[in-house]
Amino acid sequence: MTEVQDKTTPPPEVIVSEGPALLALHADGVAHIRLNRPDAANGLDMAMLKALHEVVTRVHGDGRVRAVLITGEGKNFCAGGDVHTFLSKGETLPDFIRVATSYLQIVASLMMRLDAPVVSAVNGFAAGGGGMGLVCSSDFVVAAASAKFLAGATRVAMVPDAGVSVTLTHLVGLRKATEILMLNPVITAQEALAMGLITRVVDDDKLVDEAFALARQLAAGAPGALAGTKRLLWNGLGSTVDACMPEENRMQAQLSGMADAREGLAAVIEKRAPTFTGR
Repeated sequence: MTEVQDKTTPPPEVIVSEGPALLALHADGVAHIRLNRPDAANGLDMAMLKALHEVVTRVHGDGRVRAVLITGEGKNFCAGGDVHTFLSKGETLPDFIRVATSYLQIVASLMMRLDAPVVSAVNGFAAGGGGMGLVCSSDFVVAAASAKFLAGATRVAMVPDAGVSVTLTHLVGLRKATEILMLNPVITAQEALAMGLITRVVDDDKLVDEAFALARQLAAGAPGALAGTKRLLWNGLGSTVDACMPEENRMQAQLSGMADAREGLAAVIEKRAPTFTGR
């Protein structure tokens, strides 16, 4: 999802130009991270997770960055973990999940701890630990009117990750988070706005421009004051998120080794209702 470049401003510095996660730095201090697996709905396979970790780490170490914008190429922001990759691992899935979840958790933690405020622009679906994890770890979320949100973990017999078990509850409250995580409703952009999951909803064709405008507004602010305010807002939550992540990782790996997880993944791919046995 690429912004139309204003001819009066210099082109951005392209820092990562290839791969599943791209990075460019605009002259006004906005770092633009683009999730770049459009054919897979920007689903998180291992290559994507490693690339995302790399670009977020680069942003973390670049003192020129004043705000961060995350967008998804193609029709969807991020469909979560790549279910095809997961199912292909068979009985070795727990080992894969243990590593994949660790990368995603590091990315989520870095986003919360960046001095620069993070804006995510959601088009299409934001789903699973990846999509919802990025949304819940952002400081601001702008959604297209047609965007949809889905937790999805328990639908494939797994649990939330990326700290979502804490961050989502903080954003929308315990009762609503329980409903979202256990019943897996598809949440519209307007519903997400009403419950406090996102910041604002804009027309689909204005998503990129509106999200960039917000990121630029933040980049023009007092960086120390914004970083300090962000730190104060996240501090009360940070220790709780850090404490929950190892348990998320352990439980995710344990559950992914059960037959129910393989059945859930197969059911998503085959677009049918799963039959869970508790094994």
